[in-house]
Amino acid sequence: MKNLKKMLVVAIVVGLMGAAGAAYAAAAKTPAEIVSDLTGKTTSELYQERSAGKTYGAIVNEAGKLEQFRTQMLKQKKIILDQRVSEGRLTQEQADNIYKTIQSRQANCDGTGNAGMCGNYGAGFGKGRGFGMGNGMGRQ
Repeated sequence: MKNLKKMLVVAIVVGLMGAAGAAYAAAAKTPAEIVSDLTGKTTSELYQERSAGKTYGAIVNEAGKLEQFRTQMLKQKKIILDQRVSEGRLTQEQADNIYKTIQSRQANCDGTGNAGMCGNYGAGFGKGRGFGMGNGMGRQ
């Protein structure tokens, strides 16, 4: 009976974690998805433009939507930071500091992707490159 209770508790915890992850995944968008929404281009078209050397910022700037892109990217970064705080991977203070840095650097961002202007905080904060599998402290 004790093992059954333990298994039930584990199943509930795993289910709750899965639901939280699904809610996060539903809320977060990739930069390509944001640009697609703003420009009407497909993500395939955008990936081709990126392969040719254009930044997402340059693509939306050409469409006259750079400010909307920056606003939406900032929202996405906030979602990611909040998720990392809830997972215990960042403290709220660390997340607040990262967010303030992103805000200040983004004010000077002109869409060229210049790291000196736009900072070292990408949409996934290093997640996806495979080296740390997104487990860093918010820096690429």
